[in-house]
Amino acid sequence: MRTYKVLKTETEYKEALDRTISIFHAEPDAPEFQELELLLVLVKDYEDKNIVIPTLKAIEVVKLKMEERGLKAKDLEPIIGSKGHVSLVLSGKRELTLKMARALRTFLGIPPEVFLPEMG
Repeated sequence: MRTYKVLKTETEYKEALDRTISIFHAEPDAPEFQELELLLVLVKDYEDKNIVIPTLKAIEVVKLKMEERGLKAKDLEPIIGSKGHVSLVLSGKRELTLKMARALRTFLGIPPEVFLPEMG
């Protein structure tokens, strides 16, 4: 097994990531398995410190889920209300209510925490 240290540069990160991918399917009894476990910790640590994942607004998540399922705005009318109301919500001109968020969470299978930042 190679000697590893905390990843501090993008080059080190990429090298560790490449190695992780190359031994990713190591079985627990394989010699590379301990190396894989260590690399996963190092890669996660680097990513946590250096890679910012943008958070999506709840309505953006709703639109993505609609696209995934091939849904149209009219499919949300029973949940949100009239065609005009749905249009205002999807365009961001009208805020989601708690009642809408609950219904959309159930209908589209969206985790509740997606709606929490906007409900506070």
